[in-house]
Amino acid sequence: MKNIVYFDLETQNSADDVGGWDKIRDMRMSVGVTYSTARGDYKIYGEKQVNDLIEELRRADLVVGFNNQRFDYEVLQGHNDFFDPSQIPTLDMLVEVQKILQHRLSLDSIAHATFGVEKTAEGLQAIRWFREGKLAEIAEYCCYDVKITRLVHEYGVTQRQLHYTNRFGKKMTVPVTW
Repeated sequence: MKNIVYFDLETQNSADDVGGWDKIRDMRMSVGVTYSTARGDYKIYGEKQVNDLIEELRRADLVVGFNNQRFDYEVLQGHNDFFDPSQIPTLDMLVEVQKILQHRLSLDSIAHATFGVEKTAEGLQAIRWFREGKLAEIAEYCCYDVKITRLVHEYGVTQRQLHYTNRFGKKMTVPVTW
């Protein structure tokens, strides 16, 4: 059985906190979450377990995320200089959809149009929770994002399309070949 690992993380700092989007590696992970199809469950990682998270990603047959190549992997590289994302088989759904549409979509836009669900919070809220020491809230939010990522991927695999809401509020469809 192929081990697909769905993955997301939240950070301790925002782009403004670290001096811009060119310093993603300095944002530091607060909480990372995976869902492994081989295990059939979620795993939550704190900053002290970042190398265990990286090892799980390295062992996966495929890592699926949303903006994980440009963001999540960059954050992980800030924790471990030996982490090489090019060695991890990855499907970044944002990258694949952007290739087709020529513009970026949010995971929330896809989840709402496809399933009628929305994210429970957003990244800046997770940073506020980190500063308040509310790691359980971050873990719950991140688990939900991983669940949405998994549902979107599985829907794309079976239906060969995703739905999204465009900037005018119209429901649109984009074909995918995952």
